[in-house]
Amino acid sequence: MLRSLTALRSASRLATPLQRCFPKASLFSTTATDESSEEAGSGGLIGLNRIRNVAIIAHVDHGKTSLVDQLLKQSGIAAVESNARVMDSNALERERGITILSKSTCVSFRGHRINIVDTPGHADFGGEVERVLSMVDGVVLVVCATEGPMTQTKFVLQKALARGLKPLVVLNKVDRPSARIDEVDAELLDLFLNLEATDEQTEYPIIFASAKEGWAVKELDGDRSAGVKPLLDTIIESVPPPTANREAPFSMLVTQIESNPYLGKCYLGRIHSGVLRTGDRIKSLDNNTGKIAVEGRCTKMLVKRGLEQIPVDIAGAGDIVSIAGIEGSYVSHTICAPEVEECLPFVPVDPPTISMMFYVNDSPLAGQDGKYLTSQLLRDRLMRELEINPAIRVNESTTDSAFEVRGRGELQMGVLIETMRREGFEISVSPPRVIYKYTENEKGERTILEPVEQVTIDCDHTEAGTVIEKMSSRKGIMETYGEAAGDRARLIFSVPTRGLLGYPAEFKSDTSGQGTLNHILKGYEPFKGPLDKTRKGSLICTATGETTAYALKDIEPRGKLFVTPNMKVYPGMIIGEHNREQDLEVNPVKQKVVSNIRTVSKDEKLQLIPVDSFGLERLMSYIQDDEVIEVTPESIRSRKKVLDSTQRKTQSKRGSGTDFGVVEPL
Repeated sequence: MLRSLTALRSASRLATPLQRCFPKASLFSTTATDESSEEAGSGGLIGLNRIRNVAIIAHVDHGKTSLVDQLLKQSGIAAVESNARVMDSNALERERGITILSKSTCVSFRGHRINIVDTPGHADFGGEVERVLSMVDGVVLVVCATEGPMTQTKFVLQKALARGLKPLVVLNKVDRPSARIDEVDAELLDLFLNLEATDEQTEYPIIFASAKEGWAVKELDGDRSAGVKPLLDTIIESVPPPTANREAPFSMLVTQIESNPYLGKCYLGRIHSGVLRTGDRIKSLDNNTGKIAVEGRCTKMLVKRGLEQIPVDIAGAGDIVSIAGIEGSYVSHTICAPEVEECLPFVPVDPPTISMMFYVNDSPLAGQDGKYLTSQLLRDRLMRELEINPAIRVNESTTDSAFEVRGRGELQMGVLIETMRREGFEISVSPPRVIYKYTENEKGERTILEPVEQVTIDCDHTEAGTVIEKMSSRKGIMETYGEAAGDRARLIFSVPTRGLLGYPAEFKSDTSGQGTLNHILKGYEPFKGPLDKTRKGSLICTATGETTAYALKDIEPRGKLFVTPNMKVYPGMIIGEHNREQDLEVNPVKQKVVSNIRTVSKDEKLQLIPVDSFGLERLMSYIQDDEVIEVTPESIRSRKKVLDSTQRKTQSKRGSGTDFGVVEPL
């Protein structure tokens, strides 16, 4: 039975609207007249009861970015084209069709300033969600009416409930024929109860919406001509205003660092207390040590108005602003007035689960494509990433100018590598490895623990057998076999993180691109033993030059090729996969001997089998432990870490076993 919004919460409407907080009037404004400046608060600040700070959280592809587009478009604050996804402004976001970075915006409605934070929906970027929850007083949980709550829905909701935030639920895509509104409503309530939500949190309002069509209603059969106005009304009614003291000294927790070509670093966050004016002296406190990191003066303050940043001279507690004027502050630092001595509380994000080694590119083709080649430049770039991304960890190696980079998953690491590649870096990266933990008993005996993921798979029933077989070979344990929307099977597995590396690409092939796979970190469990070896040996190049069709034709029967004619190769580069378990060294640059001897028949035209192209994420999971990926702005190649054949043979004679790498205490 659908629950009515009025039965869940008796909302009290606020009275006379205040002076418009934006110069551009909203299309939803109930009045066109200006209010007196005294009602806006002292010094031109808008009153705290007229501010709403809210985050949009959801699973990937459940429609939160499209919903934000409609809020911007219909509020009149920004011109948005159809299906524009204006919040996904990053080039990689537009190419991949996902949200990678958290971004904030602001709309004006009925005299209220509604600050909206759009968050990623993919599990690998969960750190972006965790850090922005400190800026908001409520969350809008967007759930697809067909798929229902998924793995990332559980993750983001758990983080919001732990902070004491009360959600507002939006059932999106209710206009689809496959919508399961009653079932999804029941699944949501079960999820809230399983996450031990309070009684107040379980009394959440429900809005039925279609972000693509641009409407939201409080009742399923309600009038849809008002657009998303009912959603904005519900945000004002159900999300509490910020509780803060503007008489106290100024303090703000840095949540995000932005780069401005004219102002330098700008520190984004919500003002926790006090009032800040342009020109005021400020300092940054390190939350780890409590010491002063940097001191300076606020030279500029910026606030979001739709898609633009507008400079302001004054901002108070409850406002979300970007501050410029100091260098050397980081995410989780406290920017405050000189008299403040204590840091604001900061909840650390969940630790990373995989690691990769980043090396300077030392191949024979190094320096031909990129601009940034040295270890110092690589270090500076990784340190800059560490400043703005709290989910990343960077450890320097003391031996070979290498850097260990830790993250949440293959996608997050792939986005970082691809971003650096487009910036002009040439690097070599190792295959990803999971980060193991250990516990000790009273006798000092260690138990090795590994990260385990909860995997949710939707596929056709005819493909379920193949999926179960593949997951079982990766040490997966099936927990649930149920029904999903559209007469599909929903499989839930518990799988080691290392078993998932490289499987998404294989899964797409097994399900003809129609299946969906989502996963979230479940916890750490005892090591489940080595995985079965799934790939064979490599075809390794032994010469320098350009590949020829004549040579590749002879190599083709030995395995699957990754290169085409006229490609540059060098000794130690991997040009294909061998048909057998061991590696095979081949010469792909051999040319046909030219002589003056004539033949009766002409030379036959050589026809090669089309090569299988590898993307960065797929190659990351394909290479073996003794191999690395060479990444340049123009190409992506795989090669042996040790290029010399003699040295490789010497290393292969050493004993092999399970190498856990660095094992840390739980």
